[in-house]
Amino acid sequence: MDVLEVKGLCKTYPAFTLDHVSFHVGRGRICGFIGRNGAGKSTTLGSLTGLVHPDAGEARFFGMDLRGSETAVKRKTGFVSSGVNYYPNRKLRTITSVTRAFYPDWDEAAYERYMKLFHLDEAKTPAQLSAGMKVKYALALALSHRAELLILDEPTSGLDPVSRDELLDIFMQLSSEGKSILFSTHITSDLDKCADDIVYIQRGRILAEETLDDFVAAYRLVEFDAAALTPAQREALVGEKRVKHGFSALTRAENAALFPNAREATLEEIMVHLEKEETSC
Repeated sequence: MDVLEVKGLCKTYPAFTLDHVSFHVGRGRICGFIGRNGAGKSTTLGSLTGLVHPDAGEARFFGMDLRGSETAVKRKTGFVSSGVNYYPNRKLRTITSVTRAFYPDWDEAAYERYMKLFHLDEAKTPAQLSAGMKVKYALALALSHRAELLILDEPTSGLDPVSRDELLDIFMQLSSEGKSILFSTHITSDLDKCADDIVYIQRGRILAEETLDDFVAAYRLVEFDAAALTPAQREALVGEKRVKHGFSALTRAENAALFPNAREATLEEIMVHLEKEETSC
C-alpha cells in the first residue's frame, strides 16, 4: 500500500516550472529524493507540507487529499529538516509541551523512549544542541505524535560522518517498524546505505522512479581515451566528462560488453554523468 501518492504536481515561477511531478512512497520504504540544486526538490516538498500551493495536481497521504484533510494528514506525517529552527533559548521541555498540545494522539511513552534513545536532555535548549541532535529532537517529536510517514529535507546535511551514520541506522530501524520515509539529500552515499527506492528530479521533471538496485544496475561506468573510441562505443556513451587520466562516461548495462573496463557505477557517479548529459543537450 502507498502511504503517499503524488500526481501531476505543477507550479510555475518566472524562472522555473515544476512540470507534472508524479511518484509514490510505499509503506515501510525509504525513498531517496535526488536532483541537483534548483531541480525542484524544495518546491515539491513544500507542496507536500503546505508551504507551497501548487497550480495543479494532488498529493494523497494514506488515501487522503492534503487539501481536504490537512489536519488528519499532518497528525500522521512528520517533517524534519537539517535547518530545524526552534526558539534557541527555550528549554526542550517547554517546546515539547507546546508541541504536545497540538496532537490528541500524543504518545508520552514513545516520547520518553526516543528522548532516551537519542540521548536528549529536556533541560537543554536548542542553542546547546549540535546540528545532529537538533535533527534527532525533531524526529523524537514527529515519532511521538505517531507519524507514519517522515518527510526529511536534507536531514544529514552538515553532520559529521559518525552522526550521519547514527541517523541512517535510526532511519533503517524505523523502516523495519513499518514507518515510511521520503528522504531528500545531496549526500548520495547516504542513500547507497539505506534507500529502497529512488525518485530523481531534473529541471522540474521526474527523470526516474524505481528501486535503488534497479536504477544503479541499469548503468556501467567507463573510463577511456577519447581518441581510441570506435563509432559504436562513442554512440553508447552517456554524459562524457573529463577525469584525471582521460574521460569517463556512463553506458547502459546492455552495452557494457563494448567496453572491457566497464564497472558498476555508484549512485553519485550516475547522477553526475546524467547531469553532464543534460547540460550538454
